[in-house]
Amino acid sequence: MTGLIALAKFVHIAAIALWAAGIVSLPGLYVQRAHVRERDALLRLQRLVRFSYIAVVSPAAFVAVASGTALIFLRQTFEPWFSVKLAFVGLLAVIHVLTGLVVIRLFREGEIYPVWRFVTATVVSGGVVIAIIFVVLAKPAFHLALFDVLSEPGGLGRLYGEVSPWGKP
Repeated sequence: MTGLIALAKFVHIAAIALWAAGIVSLPGLYVQRAHVRERDALLRLQRLVRFSYIAVVSPAAFVAVASGTALIFLRQTFEPWFSVKLAFVGLLAVIHVLTGLVVIRLFREGEIYPVWRFVTATVVSGGVVIAIIFVVLAKPAFHLALFDVLSEPGGLGRLYGEVSPWGKP
């Protein structure tokens, strides 16, 4: 079992690294759109961006989430820091989807990717990745009632029963 956990961790860390690197670096490719004038160069850039997103970053995201889910069952992690990590991974997934929408629109006639958007996307995605790394490595203690409820078996149902106007499910 220990070997399986080690393999799952290795795959998970490698996939997260590839996913995060892709999400952080893709805006650097987008911003080049404004500087490409020739049709052949534009098509090469478009192929590179689409290949990076479709063949590298998206499969890495899928493997990262799948291996992370497997690790949840193998390690049975029910700590508050883990919930915070999952929230940041959710933000990374939202950024991933928004990145895909940029890939779809970017190469239409007259479209560009402004420098301010490049800086914002790079800083925000980099910040989310750094937050994930910090939470995983530091495993800070969070003492909020919500985390206590969510980390106990049946806690979400109990919480729902307390706030629902229809009573317990």
